[in-house]
Amino acid sequence: MHRTAEEDASAVVERLFPDRTFTIEPLSGGITNANFKVRLSEGDGTPSQDVVVRIPGKDTHLLGIDRRAEAAANLVAARIGVAPELLGVDPATGGIVTRYIEGRPVPMEELGTEPMLRTVVTALGRVHRAGKVHAQFDHFSIIRAYHELADRHGVTEPFDYREASRVLSLVESVRPFHPSVLGHNDLLNANFLYDGSLRILDWEYAGIADPFFDLANLSVNNALGHDLDESLLSHYLGSFDEHTLAALRLMKLVSELREAMWGVVQVAISELDVDFVAYARERGERFFCLVDELNPGSLANQALAGQSS
Repeated sequence: MHRTAEEDASAVVERLFPDRTFTIEPLSGGITNANFKVRLSEGDGTPSQDVVVRIPGKDTHLLGIDRRAEAAANLVAARIGVAPELLGVDPATGGIVTRYIEGRPVPMEELGTEPMLRTVVTALGRVHRAGKVHAQFDHFSIIRAYHELADRHGVTEPFDYREASRVLSLVESVRPFHPSVLGHNDLLNANFLYDGSLRILDWEYAGIADPFFDLANLSVNNALGHDLDESLLSHYLGSFDEHTLAALRLMKLVSELREAMWGVVQVAISELDVDFVAYARERGERFFCLVDELNPGSLANQALAGQSS
């Protein structure tokens, strides 16, 4: 008999905290995974505490998720105070347990203003310097793997993938994948929490990556707009020039295409009652709007000029 995600979460708590009784309630906001807030009772002199249990969705490995890397990255980021403390990992389900943080969301409008933008970019920079995990996040390979998986399932992108792939190859020729930092790689607005410090949640796509992917991902996923690109780079690098600005804007194209292709793969594999076709189409349209706005050919020339100077 198929168990519900809540039953799986309860079983995780029973295995990892066998001497504690608990209450459990679902948390909203997740699509790929199911999240639950669990209050562990007092036991063996341990005070009651609130934790979050996350149960992975079906076939999430097909999205390029490495659960061992997720736990390792969460642990690294928690050590520097950016991620919630990791309390346990359940090998049977791939579920993880983290300490519950009583914080508030960071609205997109606030994220694009000071001092929050500096706070977020500073936290991201600390993550990038915090350590290593065994997995890599190769954005080019992931996008192409998503296309191949969708094709095997008979799913066609609801946008011009051939043209998108041409743009992707152009960006790759200018800025080949060079893994150098611990990247989060999924900086959606829902993954930020503020409790006096900036916390970053949900490390399932974490891996050694190009830092500009995270910066670009932060920008396009939070509607920062091109006007804030210079502030983003100034906070992260201390200074910037037209060549690094061009590299960032090229990577924004890659980030948007990766999000569109994530939606395409969900069309192929997801059993959730979510209109992933509409999601993939919308993100694909956003990708091509960026192409029109940014002129990737010109940006590529600027980025190359910086490498040769």
